[in-house]
Amino acid sequence: MRFDEYVQHDALGLAARVRQGEVDPLTLLQLATERADATHGQLNAIVRRFDERARQRARGPWRPEQPFAGVPFLIKDLMQDIAGIPSGCGARVLQQVPATETADVTRRWEDAGLLIFGATNTPEFGSKGTTEPLACGPTHNPWDLTRSPGGSSGGSAAAVAAGIVPVAGANDGGGSIRIPSAACGLFGLKPGRGLVSVGPMASEGMFGAVSHGVISRSVRDSAAMLDVLQVGEPHGPYPVARPAVSHLQGLQQPVRRLRIGFGTTSPVGTPVDPEAVAAVRDAAQLLASLGHEVSEAQPAIDGQRLAEDFTLCWYGLVCTFVAEACARTGASLKDFEPDTRAMVAAGRSLSAPELLAAQFNWHTHTRALADFHGRFDLWLSPALASPAVPLGQLATPPALSLLVDVVQALGLSGLMRRTPQFKQQLLANLTWTPFTQMANLTGRPAMSVPLYWTPQGLPLGVQFVGPLGAEGWMLQLAAELEQARPWFNRRPAL
Repeated sequence: MRFDEYVQHDALGLAARVRQGEVDPLTLLQLATERADATHGQLNAIVRRFDERARQRARGPWRPEQPFAGVPFLIKDLMQDIAGIPSGCGARVLQQVPATETADVTRRWEDAGLLIFGATNTPEFGSKGTTEPLACGPTHNPWDLTRSPGGSSGGSAAAVAAGIVPVAGANDGGGSIRIPSAACGLFGLKPGRGLVSVGPMASEGMFGAVSHGVISRSVRDSAAMLDVLQVGEPHGPYPVARPAVSHLQGLQQPVRRLRIGFGTTSPVGTPVDPEAVAAVRDAAQLLASLGHEVSEAQPAIDGQRLAEDFTLCWYGLVCTFVAEACARTGASLKDFEPDTRAMVAAGRSLSAPELLAAQFNWHTHTRALADFHGRFDLWLSPALASPAVPLGQLATPPALSLLVDVVQALGLSGLMRRTPQFKQQLLANLTWTPFTQMANLTGRPAMSVPLYWTPQGLPLGVQFVGPLGAEGWMLQLAAELEQARPWFNRRPAL
């Protein structure tokens, strides 16, 4: 098999070739690693390689029930650990610290036959919508190397878009599957709360806002991956049942006609690029042409309040990440990036009543979204407020970095989140990605679907948010859209 043949297949297609004896897994692995080598200087998508480990696994044996036997794969360098191998989490202090346990999702991927040969770049602790960590350098968008691939699963998205692998591991705590999928012309589904284990290291991430998943070029790969991952664990916080019909098999069934409400206004009042508006209206027209009932409507949610309730809890989570990293390595706060130090300062200023009040408010937003879903099956919105932003645009301004250091040196960390500079930077980071946090906070499934490219040739996905348990028919809808407007063969000229 040549590379031009390799990229014509999704992961299930490659696995079928392996099962039929038409290609050897070692050949597939060689094609993937050669493509990774060839594009590394341009993309910087992969920050850790374990080729020899993958080569040993490529020799088998394989079991008939393994859906992805012999297919090359990449995990994200955050929360998708392999015991004994460092998981850097985008942080300089963790780059050489071996993981103590293998993550449930990683174990399930390998049980499904995937050949994991590397880990992809991520911002420090996955805390930004762009992938530009100081520890490993920025990842570049394959569609325009001057632009961001999004984050925090930006390395995975860049690797899939560049044809290194057909699907890659990702996770999503505030949009980290959907943001890079939208920026790189790929499909990304964030499963609902509790459906996929984040163990064994934790029961759930940030009150269930964090979910593991994948970024893919085909809907059927994502469906089959959810079948692999949707398995309860004894240490999990919720019972998880497999669907009566697998997600992959469900794609053979036609999706029912859906009521879809759409909106294009930023929930935090920031500008939305005309191209993002055009992407949603184009999707609405396509949906209507397929027989769905589409009308303009938005959930009655206070977007500013939701953003604050989400970010206050996120600051607390980052405090925990940093405390654990310092305990493991002996590092101090100065060893982390300015953004992280600012979030830690903000998190340390939170009182327990403030944090609990913010988390209690999540239910208010969830009820409002549930009311919306009582009238509409799905909410359609931009996934991003504009096409991919230039690299460096979301970097912490030097003035804020200096302010962080001064405030902490004076022991005034409690003032950080109330300064105009901190609030301005928070809004600047949300301006590009104001639409995605709602699904995490409410625990609802959401997906980014690559239906639109700008006149300049940049992909710009649209987002669908569904009610609890909607993953199956959301995947069916995505498959219908994929058939109506195929995107699999739209690849960057890299």
